[in-house]
Amino acid sequence: MNATVKKVLIVVIVLAAIGFIVYPKLFSNQSEAPEGGAEAAPANQALPVTALVVQEKSLDNSLRATGSLQANESIQLRSEVSGIVESIHFKEGQKVQKGQLLLNINDDEILAEIEKLKFTRKLNEDISDRQQKLLAKEAISKEEYETAMTTLNTTLADIKVREAQLAKHHIRAPFSGIIGLRSISEGSYLNPADNIVSLYSVNPIKIDFSVPGKYLADVNPGDKITFTTDSYNETFHGEIYAIEPQIDPQTRSLRLRALCPNDDNKLLPGQFAKITLTLDTYDSALMIPTEAIIPELNGKKVFIYKNGVAESRQVETGIRTADKVQITAGLNPGDTVLTSGTLQLNQGTPVELEIQNAQ
Repeated sequence: MNATVKKVLIVVIVLAAIGFIVYPKLFSNQSEAPEGGAEAAPANQALPVTALVVQEKSLDNSLRATGSLQANESIQLRSEVSGIVESIHFKEGQKVQKGQLLLNINDDEILAEIEKLKFTRKLNEDISDRQQKLLAKEAISKEEYETAMTTLNTTLADIKVREAQLAKHHIRAPFSGIIGLRSISEGSYLNPADNIVSLYSVNPIKIDFSVPGKYLADVNPGDKITFTTDSYNETFHGEIYAIEPQIDPQTRSLRLRALCPNDDNKLLPGQFAKITLTLDTYDSALMIPTEAIIPELNGKKVFIYKNGVAESRQVETGIRTADKVQITAGLNPGDTVLTSGTLQLNQGTPVELEIQNAQ
């Protein structure tokens, strides 16, 4: 009896397993069959895609970099001599002209020495005149006359030395510019190591920046740049005038320096600048969206619309921008490039177009 039950149970289990496997397939086949015996939908239904008509446009081959603004000329004024500051002839933030007197250091001692030497000079001139008259009468030797002339010339040289020392007590602007904040006051004792004030010439202003060394052959003096700063919502224009004659061995970059007019003194040394350097300009470039490019093992391709279907084209690319790529070979102006659904496309796939406006 137990053996019979076991056999029955085994048969039931086997039949249940077969039914579990076969029934879903039968149900699936029935559900997939079209109602009323209708035919299946056509396999060649058009795929909706977006497209862009390729047009020629101007393209700037630009390089972006960051840099900083530098004064055209700048200096920390210091004194060559020690002494008491007698008078200050400038105001902080003032514009000054080249040669303008900025500071006097007490010069009483030098003036006294010069006055003393002038008396000595007068005496030596008189002696020299008398010696010359006596030499003409052959009353003295030529050697005595030359000694008198040497004494006179020595005195004249001493006066020039003292006058040069006197000039160092009067500090003047070495170039035209704007005075900064001073570090001394009248009556303070000034040493040669002490900073007096900063002087800046900021018109024009310099822009220092670097580009990768691989662009060495592409940059030249006279190239134009544009740049912006955080201080103004304005684009400024400059021109490269100098290139460092070596590649930095640490960063493998090339240092460049440009000049920008700064008549209204908006730009100040130390400001951060975002720079765009135009390396070249193409008048008739073909640009397509980046997403239209399909990479392959042997290159790149795009799909174009032709006679209602997608057709693949091998292309070569050039300059890349933020969202577009220049096509240098493989496309012609007027071609319609498919920009969406590219992963679903194959050669000859029927497509339904939605043309996008060129940007």
